[in-house]
Amino acid sequence: MTYAIVMFGEPVLEKQAETVTDFDSPELHRLVDAMFESMYAAKGVGLAAPQIGISKRIAVIDLSVAEDPQQKIILINPEIIGKEEMQTGEEGCLSLPGFREQVTRPRKVTVRAQNIKGETFETSGEELLARAFCHEIDHLNGRLYISHVSALKRDLIRRKVRKLAKAGEWG
Repeated sequence: MTYAIVMFGEPVLEKQAETVTDFDSPELHRLVDAMFESMYAAKGVGLAAPQIGISKRIAVIDLSVAEDPQQKIILINPEIIGKEEMQTGEEGCLSLPGFREQVTRPRKVTVRAQNIKGETFETSGEELLARAFCHEIDHLNGRLYISHVSALKRDLIRRKVRKLAKAGEWG
């Protein structure tokens, strides 16, 4: 099942997602599968549950964009526990299509999360994977990447989105 991507302006994108506590439910497995399907359909490398309108602390990442099943990462209730150095690079978001900005994030990130069975694990990522970890965990905390750009750029993006919405070309 493919979900529609929730667009910038929807309240679910700006609130803290709920902690996942039930790991025995078939619904969780179906949701994670649907998240990968939705992410691939949108040609993304990461997707957080709030981006499909579900306020749960779940994110999926696949930098190979479905080319290598070994690269699929499922993060449930993730938190960043370590950051090293910094990098600046262009970032975009499936919930904010058509916009890209330079964003500074850690170059290396260590994350603690739970897998689909509820088991806690730690993993690290560098460069693009570190950026993806930060971006998706931001979504789970009710933040979009534009919170990391200047207020002027953020305001400009908001105004463009309002103009698109008024013209019926957004969402």
